[in-house]
Amino acid sequence: MPRAVREQQMLDAAVQTFARRGYRNASMDDIAEQAGVSKPLVYLYLNSKDELFAACIRREADSLVAAIRAAVEHDAPADRRLWSGLHGFFTHTAEHPDGWALLHVQARTHGDPFAREVAAMRAEIVEFVTHLLRAAVRENGCGAARTGRMTGGEAPGLAYALVGAAESLAEWAGDRAGGGPSAEEAAATLMNFAWAGLGNLLRGERWSPGGHVGA
Repeated sequence: MPRAVREQQMLDAAVQTFARRGYRNASMDDIAEQAGVSKPLVYLYLNSKDELFAACIRREADSLVAAIRAAVEHDAPADRRLWSGLHGFFTHTAEHPDGWALLHVQARTHGDPFAREVAAMRAEIVEFVTHLLRAAVRENGCGAARTGRMTGGEAPGLAYALVGAAESLAEWAGDRAGGGPSAEEAAATLMNFAWAGLGNLLRGERWSPGGHVGA
């Protein structure tokens, strides 16, 4: 078997083992057995448990980001582009529950080097969503803050909020056996929650403690 194929086989086994048993409880013996190889071969290819864990995080993070980018319908209206990206996110996390558990739970709780890998992935997704929101601002002719409309400068904060909400929904969306929604339903839920507010901003209708401010 070619080295690259064998290495991916080991990473598949490691992702499953780390996600289901946790980093501390997962052993290289477990991973080797799951992959159908010897433990010395795992060490030969991937050096150490820490390096193996980091390689798993990088692979799953790259895969998730690629899935989101590929899902976006770039020629569609702004709301459809955002919805398609969210749909891609929820589809990928539901289809790769071990990978999502590794990124969302395990990597964040086992030290700075691993948490930084996930933070870098999250920053890339936030930057991508920021780009989508700024495109929506341009398409709707929103540029002057005095109009009360959304501006490109607000996009990063809104992108952080949207990504955080998507992460919170992903676990629920992945629980299909427990009655969780499909990826399409989860994306629609978040769009119904977020896009209505974004639509008001694009029209210049802002919430304030004293009531809405019109355009």
